[in-house]
Amino acid sequence: MSTRWDSCLAALQAHGRLPSVVAGVLQGGELVWTGAVGGSLEDRYRIGSITKTLTAVVVLQARDEGLLSLDDPIGLMLPECGYPDVTVRQLLAHTGGLPSEPAGPWWERAPGVDFATLVASSDGSRAVSGPGDFHYSNVGFALLGEAVARLHGVTWWDLVSLRVLIPLGMHHTSYDDAAPAARGWSVDHFAGTLTPEPHPDTGAMAPAGQLWSTVADLSAFAVFLADGHPDVLSRESVTEMAQPTSATYGLGTWLLELPELPGRRLVGHPGSMPGFQSSLFVDPATHDGVVVLASATTGLDTDTVPGLFLGERALEPLEEWVPTEVVPAGVRDLLGLWFWGNSAVEVRWHNEQLHLRSAARHRLTDVFELGESGIVGTWGYHRGERLRVHRRRDRTVSHLECATFVYTRTPYDPSVPVPGGHPTADAASSLIR
Repeated sequence: MSTRWDSCLAALQAHGRLPSVVAGVLQGGELVWTGAVGGSLEDRYRIGSITKTLTAVVVLQARDEGLLSLDDPIGLMLPECGYPDVTVRQLLAHTGGLPSEPAGPWWERAPGVDFATLVASSDGSRAVSGPGDFHYSNVGFALLGEAVARLHGVTWWDLVSLRVLIPLGMHHTSYDDAAPAARGWSVDHFAGTLTPEPHPDTGAMAPAGQLWSTVADLSAFAVFLADGHPDVLSRESVTEMAQPTSATYGLGTWLLELPELPGRRLVGHPGSMPGFQSSLFVDPATHDGVVVLASATTGLDTDTVPGLFLGERALEPLEEWVPTEVVPAGVRDLLGLWFWGNSAVEVRWHNEQLHLRSAARHRLTDVFELGESGIVGTWGYHRGERLRVHRRRDRTVSHLECATFVYTRTPYDPSVPVPGGHPTADAASSLIR
């Protein structure tokens, strides 16, 4: 199985263009395999919304200790809150009608604010629905984190550290990017170059997505979500967290039912923050689970990851993706969106090659390489053909042409002649693979 899991991880890295990705697989509650591509298993990765599940744990602890009821309105603990009538249960389940994000700049990529500032901008005027409908809300978990912190008279982070991380032995989970930590990246869609993402302290929004962790620590947390722990939360309470409150959510936990795993319901959470994506899921019945952490803003389909590692489905193997350091001068202004007639085509620089991809099908159609004779196709319908770049007098690119196929920046650009008419239907269909 380890060879298959190695192949799964390599395919995830290549398909998602992930600068680094690390993973672990549990069987029967034991971490039986770990792997890394481009990164280290020792590094902390930002886990984004997996943080919410830890916040939910300390909320359930407070309930079990009689400090609150899940049906209490949050206004009992946060009287200044703009949504005082929404209950703790509704906040845990994302059914309180709160907006998904706080007002103001993108909180995940901006320096955090204190709770007073957050509440002032979340005055209750931005409710998106009435109570009962599922609408994912980061704001709701900021309220929950502040509420339990006040009940205990400590900060949210101190509460999570003392009441969850230390008892579970999660000693490598941290509030920030303390070394060793992975660097978060955004990958340019067309060029494949890397842009460093900031790692801000999110302040009052921390209970929704602040934390950093490792494969080993999150594997321990996965076992806890299946079994509970006498010093953290009982099995009955973690089972309650996994009971559906909507089609895909419990109380601070994401629920997955995948076609690759018929009859099984996984519990856990995906996560994302600028520069990072994460996925943690476990089957409470079998204690099989998966943890995957990646250092890219996009590229990892966090909901399908468990099915890849626990099921039999495989991704098409591809060569390892390598981030672009320099885009050749003659290629730079060819990148982006083009049209063959009305059909959108992406032109990317990928592993020192020029790739044409069908935007509609999200599939590679042609590969070109740069050589002494120009840009020549090496794979796909245009194999062996030369891609000609037509430029205007000011040297800007007018259009691309390859064996009478003409690619323009706008559909059917009337200023560009179409040599030789249009390709046959058979030829056209071969473009989409």
